[in-house]
Amino acid sequence: MKKIAYIIVIAVALTSCTDFLDLQPKAILSEAQVAGADNADKFVIAAYASLGNDHYNIPFSLWPYGNVRSGDAYKGGRDEADIQAFYFMETFKNMRTDFGEVDGIWYNIYVGISRANAALRNINTLTEAEYPNMKVRQAEMRFLRGHWYFMLKEMFKYIPYIDETVAVTDYEKISNRALTNDQLWDKIADDFEFAAKYLPAVQPEIGRASRYAAQAYLAKTRLYQAYEQDEQNNVININKDKLNQVVTLCDSVMSSTARLETDFGYNFMPGAYENGNESLFAVQYSHDDGTSKGRLNFGDILATPQGLGCCDFHKPSQNLANAYKTGANGLPMFDTFNDTDLDLTVNTVDPRLNHTIAIPGHPWKYDPTLLYDKSWNRTPDVYGVYASLKENVSPKCDCFIHLDPFFGNTKNRIIIRYADVILFKAEALIELGREYEALSLINQIRTRARRSTGLLKMSNGNYESNFNVSNYIPGTNCVWTQDYARQALRWERRLEFAMEGNRFFDLVRWGIADSYMNAYFTKEKTKRTYLKDGLFTKNRDEYLPIPFNQINFSKGTYKQNYGY
Repeated sequence: MKKIAYIIVIAVALTSCTDFLDLQPKAILSEAQVAGADNADKFVIAAYASLGNDHYNIPFSLWPYGNVRSGDAYKGGRDEADIQAFYFMETFKNMRTDFGEVDGIWYNIYVGISRANAALRNINTLTEAEYPNMKVRQAEMRFLRGHWYFMLKEMFKYIPYIDETVAVTDYEKISNRALTNDQLWDKIADDFEFAAKYLPAVQPEIGRASRYAAQAYLAKTRLYQAYEQDEQNNVININKDKLNQVVTLCDSVMSSTARLETDFGYNFMPGAYENGNESLFAVQYSHDDGTSKGRLNFGDILATPQGLGCCDFHKPSQNLANAYKTGANGLPMFDTFNDTDLDLTVNTVDPRLNHTIAIPGHPWKYDPTLLYDKSWNRTPDVYGVYASLKENVSPKCDCFIHLDPFFGNTKNRIIIRYADVILFKAEALIELGREYEALSLINQIRTRARRSTGLLKMSNGNYESNFNVSNYIPGTNCVWTQDYARQALRWERRLEFAMEGNRFFDLVRWGIADSYMNAYFTKEKTKRTYLKDGLFTKNRDEYLPIPFNQINFSKGTYKQNYGY
């Protein structure tokens, strides 16, 4: 079992009019007290530890924000009132600025940023003679800071940018509008550029950021930045220079030893499969590590089906399941996939369906002796009978940890993987009018999908489903225009990264969130009556509101997002 040490520096402020409290409290460690080369690595470890400091209603996996808001997942749980704020986000109904969950994720991410900044402040006082790893550790901290700011940026758009040079007393003076949308992207890119320059290609310790992880994240940042938005969140231009940067960065990562896993499912299995060929950067979870409960996946803990524990949230939608259907030619059914619901006695499917979605009567996490049963669902009449597989594990795994009433696990969560890089490059090439260069990249992903069937067998040796996946062959099964290639790319991203927290942010980046989501609601509410009031409001719902508490704490310095 993975064992990782975590060092947490806690500062507590005490105030009183009595003289004795003016003495330095012995139980408090300020940054100044723990500064210096001897403690530098402890600051760094504390910053890494923040990656796992989420909670079931404040998940860093972003499943409510990236999956539920995209129509790839239903909220799940007992009913609409079970973590009701996520229901309002799912339907874009009654969106308020005082949701505790939104305020909580803002706050927790800034805690992660503050730890990276604290580490940098300490390291910046040292010399390389005192601290030989100085540049590498600075690069790691700037990588982590870039990661946190990217998450904030894709959720909130306008955020206050605070680095290690800003005094704590000046925090409240920095507006979330001090920088433009483009300038904020540049700040995030600066951190990843620094990280890419000074990080080694391979780290001696698993879990630390590498050069190629930084280049991949920089490519992602430039790709998002390329889709330029106005103040009302409309995409008004696609910046070709940024797209060319994406291509160059992806080429660098693709020249490394990273590669696709031979089977898609290996990315979502515990133990020896973790930190594999495709994982460029991942959150490292652990148990039996000296802490009371271990570093478990608390952010995804609610996704365990009720039949295995609690609490049956994060349920794949019928729309998502339907998207995995393939036609007789082995290609996606772009225009007709949602005309009828998936029927595995009739439809052929992409194997990624069975890696992503648990279906009644099929093996749970590749164990043909343990079949996922309809009775495992908590409220099937509301949220259907599917369950999410990627973040879950087999109950037979020693990584499956009981925390009454919950069950967590220690399986890593991949933040960015090699398949991301392939499709980042393909997307940039298509938008540059070089769609034929993107063809082989998309087909790489499809070829891997077609071959990812070895884990998907019943106890009798038969495959779980009737699989049929073909590559795109212009002139034979498709006409490869730029429009068609764009559609193929966007579909591929959905199938490849479903339930991994990305989908909604893709829709916003492409400028299609309003039309896509309202079309989704029109069809889906005929199957799920609780979605009957679902309505996406263009120019508002692309981003979350700036939390009311944060605006108050800033004494009005922060400005609310458009439309709220």
